[in-house]
Amino acid sequence: MAMLILLQAGVSTPFPLDGDEAVIGRHPECQIQLDSNMVSRRHARVFRDLGRLYVEDLGSGNGTFLNGSRVDAPLLLRNGDRLKVGPVLLRYEDESVPQTPKTTPSQSTFRLDIAGEEHDSATITGAVPNQSGFGLLDVRPEAKLKGVIEIGRRLAATEDFNSLLPTLLDALFEIFPAADRGVVLLRSPEFGRLVPAAQKHRRADEEETVRLSRTVLNKVIEEKTGVLSADASNDRQFRMSESVSNLSIRSMMCAPLIGLDGEVTGVINLDTQNPLVQFTKDDLDLLLAVAGQASLSYESARLLVSYVEKLRQDDEMEIARGVQRALLPDQFPDVPGYEFYAAYESAEAVGGDYYDAFTLPDGRVCLSFGDVAGKGVPGALIMSRLASCVQNVMSYVPDVGEAFAAINRHMCAKMAEGRFVTYVLAVIDPRAHELTLCNGGHMSPLIRKNDGSIDEFDESSIGLPIGVLEDYPYQVVRRPLEKGETVVITTDGVDEAMDVEGNLYTRDYAREFLSKAPAHTHARELTTALLADVRRHAGGRPQNDDITIMAFGRL
Repeated sequence: MAMLILLQAGVSTPFPLDGDEAVIGRHPECQIQLDSNMVSRRHARVFRDLGRLYVEDLGSGNGTFLNGSRVDAPLLLRNGDRLKVGPVLLRYEDESVPQTPKTTPSQSTFRLDIAGEEHDSATITGAVPNQSGFGLLDVRPEAKLKGVIEIGRRLAATEDFNSLLPTLLDALFEIFPAADRGVVLLRSPEFGRLVPAAQKHRRADEEETVRLSRTVLNKVIEEKTGVLSADASNDRQFRMSESVSNLSIRSMMCAPLIGLDGEVTGVINLDTQNPLVQFTKDDLDLLLAVAGQASLSYESARLLVSYVEKLRQDDEMEIARGVQRALLPDQFPDVPGYEFYAAYESAEAVGGDYYDAFTLPDGRVCLSFGDVAGKGVPGALIMSRLASCVQNVMSYVPDVGEAFAAINRHMCAKMAEGRFVTYVLAVIDPRAHELTLCNGGHMSPLIRKNDGSIDEFDESSIGLPIGVLEDYPYQVVRRPLEKGETVVITTDGVDEAMDVEGNLYTRDYAREFLSKAPAHTHARELTTALLADVRRHAGGRPQNDDITIMAFGRL
């Protein structure tokens, strides 16, 4: 597990970095709260991108520093890095990275500095167009083939996605023995710009900052061209930098990483500090060839990681689907003279529709039916909360109106913003043959009489959805159930089912279908027939909402 460790007064306090983002600051809502007046309210953040953790300053007053260098742009975190937030010191540790001593060439903690436009006047001495990602095949084919095979062999043996790019740099340092420093930049989906993904230097006493030319990068990205820059220490942007006396780059080459879609996903930059060694166009051509193979290997590994993650998520969703199905009744009440049935189809693995039917201690039958605003996982979570609430409340509160108010109060507490539930609570007294019902924002149940006509409750009896207003006065309605009458409740997935031309099934068509059903049709047959007619209307078009139908009535 990756974590930041607060080092203060001889005490180490760990802060796990298991989410996508952790904000560091003085504000109580920050994931990592630091009690210091020199720390800004929202000082910095650590965020995850492409499986790696980066640190970014959030415009703090006293700055954020990584290994002594000020953080002006998102920087990659490496195991053992020292992070200073104002006066507070933290250390980054990643338990997944084995603790091994440095070897030469070594992965380093050096940083990247891209020269700004005002200081950028790079000397580009050569360029080679990138043809199909493998350079010019008629130049040094034997060297190119050897390099491609070496890169492919190295990357194929790499099982860990996070070590893929460092392995690439290891191979490049063997292919180009004159290279002293190397860096791989990848385009961040979050920022849309290049960020350091892997860095390496050959000598342990190497200067830690690698400076790249904005002019070179722009040419590589815009023209998808490999660029050669010789005697870079004479370029004006380096003469104007503060560390010119420490910088001895004599030659560098930069090549694009081309994705499967033909777009630049990153760049590879190699440089040498030996003034007696110059990279040539043949070297650049070879780098383009191995960069093409590296791009394909990286894209393949990235897609494999995405595929494995998708399989894991599918497995988890299948488990969630089973859990949600377990919340629905596996059998319906057995009451002489009455019948109950329901059908449920979610648009995704899990959904936000809900129904329940169970017998109360006094012999009455409780019927609960709801439709959460939204579908998928958020709807399923609210649905599971509602299911447990109804079972508990109805066990102790016999009055429908009081029970409905209690359920609404419970759902109002900590309801997610923008979420609500249209909900119907009904209780049947099989001795008095009376239906007592309370409706919170749902469509009125359709009551099919013996003569085929459809009856509905007055719209004035429909209140607000539950989870919206805690003390809303819901109206309780009662109605006798005659022999042969069937009550049908549906979610809007029925009315809004759409055919290939965009036509809705509509509420009116549902009424017409129920009115034309044969007399004395059982609840199960009526539910199954209505669901089949909705599917017929959709004509194979993918389901865009959860569909639930519940029917009950007297035989």
